[in-house]
Amino acid sequence: MATTAASLSSDAISFLSQADAIAVDQELMGSVLGFSVDQLMELAGLSAACSLAAEYPPEAPGGLLRRVLVLAGPGNNGGDGLVAARHLHHFGYDVKVCYPKPTDKPLYNGLVKQISSLGIPLVAWHDLTAAGPLSAQADVVVDALFGFSFSGQPRPPFDDIIRALLPGASPPPIVSVDIPSGWHVEQGDSGAPPGACLQPDMLVSLTAPKMCAKYFKGAHHYLGGRFVPPAVRDRFQLILPPYPGTAMCVRIGGTAADSNKAAAAAAAQAKVADMRISYERGGLQEADFAGRDPLQLFDEWFKAAVTGKVCEEPNAISLASTNTEGRPSVRVVLLKGYDQRGFVFYTNYASRKGDDLANGHAAFSIYWEKLQRQVRVEGVVEKVPEEESTEYFHSRPRGSQIGAWVSSQSQPCRDREELEARNLELQQRFSDASQPVPKPPHWGGYLIRPTSIEFWQGRPSRLHDRIRFRRAAPSDSEAWVMERLQP
Repeated sequence: MATTAASLSSDAISFLSQADAIAVDQELMGSVLGFSVDQLMELAGLSAACSLAAEYPPEAPGGLLRRVLVLAGPGNNGGDGLVAARHLHHFGYDVKVCYPKPTDKPLYNGLVKQISSLGIPLVAWHDLTAAGPLSAQADVVVDALFGFSFSGQPRPPFDDIIRALLPGASPPPIVSVDIPSGWHVEQGDSGAPPGACLQPDMLVSLTAPKMCAKYFKGAHHYLGGRFVPPAVRDRFQLILPPYPGTAMCVRIGGTAADSNKAAAAAAAQAKVADMRISYERGGLQEADFAGRDPLQLFDEWFKAAVTGKVCEEPNAISLASTNTEGRPSVRVVLLKGYDQRGFVFYTNYASRKGDDLANGHAAFSIYWEKLQRQVRVEGVVEKVPEEESTEYFHSRPRGSQIGAWVSSQSQPCRDREELEARNLELQQRFSDASQPVPKPPHWGGYLIRPTSIEFWQGRPSRLHDRIRFRRAAPSDSEAWVMERLQP
């Protein structure tokens, strides 16, 4: 059984680029993990068959066996389809396979023998087209033509096959394995005219969804990848859903889930107190921190977050400040630099945060959920030198430079139109791109010189690791004191 449509969201799951997808496969089949191509193909085909069965049971309406046509390409994706055909036959479907360009290798020859021995017919594409539209010959089509390594234009007869699967041909429901054939692996169908790409009703992503899955608009999106070992998950920092029971697949999205979203949202709100995860990404040992410079440690952690692609903006920090009455305020800003002095960000000096920071103190936290890590910083704050602010200002996009003149940050505004009018006026004033936009005198950078830097790593049972470095004043003459804090 798969999970219910409302139980998971693909928004919280990792998506792989083409390069990452290839690297994951190489890692799986490397000397350390030792998976073979035929093992992965067997697991992938089984996952695809189980996903199809979850939404299209073997018995079609009217009591007849559901007819499944498997379209297999010449590569590994086609091999997944041949394996899926065998399992679908065992599940009770009426299966036939179209395999136009067989790969003459022992692995693929064996797969063909296996389905032939079960009596699954291998049909030629021209015989299918001669028999009429696909909708009259199959209740479901499995699209296992091209995988994530495919590029270029399909050659005959695959170009004709894909045309027969386009929306204008009114095909039966299509179940695409990993990549809808004809789609760009990362851009999906976004660059194609409407109706020029097939639109599968179901997508079965393997291992982890590829970037193109973000453009999938069909009813059912499943993931088959229970075979991914923790070593691969951790190495590529993959966020993957749990698989229920003994299931080989799990539902992660699709438009058919829309009708359940309201109920799911209400249930989530009612059970917000029950939301929790187990932190199991690693731990912190004092021996790895003793005698180290915490700013150098921050550099290592930050670079790990960037290379691990933990989010779109791993430099987003939650900056806290207080006004003269001690009332706190917090907002997200972007960290724009760090060195031995401390941490730098830029803003409007006349904003609310600018007023707060005049008291000379600030704090921020930065959380990288994918790594289950957090860094907390406290310190004294000062403006960076004017020439440093000016240099950074002119490194920004010209539109952002003009935007610094447009906005009186934190001040009330009549409506959006007032802001847009002001922007248009200043765009015209600075329309000569050969002339630099001057830096506003009210805009510039702040430097937080740290007096406390805490490194936090999530651990099971909420017994998190916390290693803090502190010093009395932000001076190079002040030695850092390292200590472990209780969670």
